[in-house]
Amino acid sequence: MTADILCLTSLPPHLQAELEDRFTVHRLFDADDREAVLDDAGGSIRGIVTDGGKAVDEALLERLPKLEFVTCSSAGYDRIDTAALKRRGIRMGNVSPALEDDVADTAILLLMAARRDLPRAHAHVTSGDWADGSYPLLHSFTGGRLGIAGMGRIGAAVARRAEGFGKEIGYFSRTEKPDAPGRHFDDLTELAKWAGDLIVCLPGGDATRHMIGAEVMAAQGPEGILVNVGRGSVVDEAALIAALTDGTLGAAGLDVFHDEPTPDAALTGLPNVTCYPHHASGTVEARGAMAQMTLDNLTAYFDGRPLPYEVSL
Repeated sequence: MTADILCLTSLPPHLQAELEDRFTVHRLFDADDREAVLDDAGGSIRGIVTDGGKAVDEALLERLPKLEFVTCSSAGYDRIDTAALKRRGIRMGNVSPALEDDVADTAILLLMAARRDLPRAHAHVTSGDWADGSYPLLHSFTGGRLGIAGMGRIGAAVARRAEGFGKEIGYFSRTEKPDAPGRHFDDLTELAKWAGDLIVCLPGGDATRHMIGAEVMAAQGPEGILVNVGRGSVVDEAALIAALTDGTLGAAGLDVFHDEPTPDAALTGLPNVTCYPHHASGTVEARGAMAQMTLDNLTAYFDGRPLPYEVSL
């Protein structure tokens, strides 16, 4: 007998077809009557396919008494109640290894764009101002220090790239990582003061909300750059707007925002901000690998094999 799976999101057509060949699939994502699907199938559901934007909360879990496993097609899982999963003994997989390289590449891209003042330099050319004089001298990207907030898989991938540019690495994490490059800091403000430039790779959630605030930005200093490829909620955007406007902080490169897809124009309109539309993993290669790993996690669990990537709850 095949396991019953509840799909809160869809996979690419060829993988969705494979999923539906392998399991008994209940498609909540395109159901005309979602309540009817849950009423009819909730008691038999053993697995969930979801993404970081769909809620898997107490209300849903109460309706799925046989649930054993959740597979998430993104690295972030802010809307999945992991504490509730843990209480129920439900395991979970996500796809962090499939996207770490592209997200790390984007982090370095945003840092370099900010350091070499790309938005304003671009405007200098397109506006015709270049004819009135040369662009001011900037600072080198190679060398110097870099702070990384969050030394998970993505943070480690950022560190590897930064070392290739001759940067000295410091990082913030809850515990020191024996295999991580560079110096461990258990205080974000101290890391910001030491490094100046800071790349945020932290997950969202209550524990990290506004962890990057005015104190951290002030510690970075007027030449400092803040890059965020983690979650928008980690950075206090009001403090960021103030710091970038009054010169407390030099520049920012942002892939994520508090309000998506309509971020605050007071932030995105600043000349010292480089914006990216939460698209760090938005490559054909990464998205294909993420979808495949979503399915692979599910099949591995129900086949009794080790998961390609399990989230520690």
